[in-house]
Amino acid sequence: SAATISSQVRLRLLPRARCMFDEPVQVKARRQVVTMRARTTDDKGLVFSSSATYKADGSGEIDLERGSYAGVEPMGLLWSMRADTLHNRFIKTNSLNHHVVNFSVHEKAGEGRMLAEATNERLLIGDRVNRHPIKGAYPGPFPALLDLYTFGGGLSEKRASLLANRGFVVLTVALYGHDDMARNIKEVHLDYFEEAIEFFKKQDKVSVGVLSFSKTGDVALSIASYLPGVEATVGINGCCANTVLPFYHKKSQILPALMMDISKIVPTESGAFMCKNGMHNLLSEENKATLVPIKQAKGRFLFVASEDDLNWDSKAYMDQTVERLQRHGKDNFERVSYPAAGHYLEPPYGPYCPSSFHAFGAAEVHLWRKIQEFFRTHLSCDATQTKARL
Repeated sequence: SAATISSQVRLRLLPRARCMFDEPVQVKARRQVVTMRARTTDDKGLVFSSSATYKADGSGEIDLERGSYAGVEPMGLLWSMRADTLHNRFIKTNSLNHHVVNFSVHEKAGEGRMLAEATNERLLIGDRVNRHPIKGAYPGPFPALLDLYTFGGGLSEKRASLLANRGFVVLTVALYGHDDMARNIKEVHLDYFEEAIEFFKKQDKVSVGVLSFSKTGDVALSIASYLPGVEATVGINGCCANTVLPFYHKKSQILPALMMDISKIVPTESGAFMCKNGMHNLLSEENKATLVPIKQAKGRFLFVASEDDLNWDSKAYMDQTVERLQRHGKDNFERVSYPAAGHYLEPPYGPYCPSSFHAFGAAEVHLWRKIQEFFRTHLSCDATQTKARL
């Protein structure tokens, strides 16, 4: 787990140098004061890096738990990695491509001479997980998840493969296949997702859940509201109205689109845009038809909102959804919000989106556990008895 360049320094990765993407790792070295660095490359070839200065404890050991992130997030070197240019999101789409992080120890001053280095191989797909295109029948019982990645950006297997490692059978679909296609889309069809749900329901003894994020949040609410058999739905920073594109089922429009007022989008000096107040008022009379009829959904919901989301007003949308459910006497939901988190909430210990605020990674760590607990509780199969499949 270490390559020592200086005889005075040894860099150790504990409990091992090879681990799963969503597992923490301890990074330790012996020297009074050092600069520790982390570096990785994403699937598009973009380099992400981070650094921090650490002081040794009384025994002369450097431990990331007592560094710049002490008391909050010892994995700070991992989640704080970013590209040299602003607003680049870490892209890891294929689960067969491991997340390889190079840790290095340097002398304190300036760039500093490198004293030791070690490589941390962080796996997205474990030895017990099978990855293949869907076909045929799969013997149950098993808990099945439809993982809806965000709008555009193609297909990502990261979240799906990590959940498969935890015992779920996961089918991951992009809202639309790639960026060019997303730019030319005029409408969204429920039939596309209905086919995926029907595939699961044809299997023996299967319970079905849906996991979503951002724009796919309103798609997930629609799936749970219009299609039977969805037992549990997680919506992360989504909207309670159908947004941007009209929604169709069997060639008929079922929901018009809540649109954005471009004049309310605020540019920042860094080149990012704050869209939080950009959507039209979904509670106004002319927009009420865009609201997803969530009262007719039979399953359970976990609503997740970041209070510092500047993409749109996720916390208000969550509160409005809960209020509507309560007004109809429903208690089939849980909710969680993160005061210091931004729009992107992904599995923990990867470089976060630099255009989102994160609560030192703590929100992602907490949410990742919460998602798994929620699905295990409300999907009627024992995930631990199933060989995972992706």
